[in-house]
Order: sequence, then C-alpha cells, then structure tokens
Amino acid sequence: MTITTNLKQLYESDENLWLEETIELLKHKQFNQLDIENLIEELISLGKRDLAKVKSLLRQIIIHLLLLQFWQVEYEINHRHWIGEIKTFRYDVNNHLTTNLRNKLEDDLENIYQSAVDFVENKTSLTILPEKCPYSLGQLLDDDYLPQVYS
Repeated sequence: MTITTNLKQLYESDENLWLEETIELLKHKQFNQLDIENLIEELISLGKRDLAKVKSLLRQIIIHLLLLQFWQVEYEINHRHWIGEIKTFRYDVNNHLTTNLRNKLEDDLENIYQSAVDFVENKTSLTILPEKCPYSLGQLLDDDYLPQVYS
C-alpha cells in the first residue's frame, strides 16, 4: 500500500493526524505523497469557513449599528452594550480579514445587509430601516465610526 493510500485512509479515520502528516509532507516538499483530493477538499472548506466567519461578524456589526442608530425605544438602556458589541465584532473581523475576504465582503455587502435588516425588523418591528446599506465597508470596519442616531 502506498503512502497516498494510507493518507486517504487516515483522512477517513483521523482527520487531525491526516492534517499533521500532510503538513510534514509539505514541509519536506514530498508533494508526490500528498493526498491531493482530500487536501483540495480541505482547502476549499477552509476558504468557505473563513468567508462565512467574516460575513457573520460583519452581519453582527450591521445589526448592532442599526439597533444603535434606529431603535430609539431601547437606546438609553442598550446603547453602551451595542457599542461594546460593535467594537468586539470589529476587532474580530479585522483580525481575520485578508484582501481576498475583504473583496468578497464588498461584493456581498447588500446581501449581508439584507439579512441583518431581516433580523432587526423581526427583533424590533422597526419599519424605518434603509432599503440599501447606509454604511460603506470602510465605515463598518472603522473602529471609530458610529452613525448619527436617527430621531
């Protein structure tokens, strides 16, 4: 049995050990012994996971900005909490952001915004939220940006 076959079997039984073995093969430039099919699958999965993570974080930033800006009934009680959440989510998204992921967020900003609006409307019954995202990606990621409160 070849090492590649062993790696394929290892992938099915112990994914973490498969990963360690794959890393060692890559470090030693033993490319011909790699389990290419599963390596490609894992790289694709990793890319999807990273994109889903930054989209989720950006959605949370938008949700909390909308709550801060438009939910007047809860503003006095919750505005400090919302600002804290915005800061935390910004820190997390900026820690995970690459140029490629940033470009994908830019491309999908309106869809992310719409999912945030759906959440906020369901939570608050607000009907005054903008149809299109009122924030640029730069503003969403800027540690110092907060919108003017709607009155």
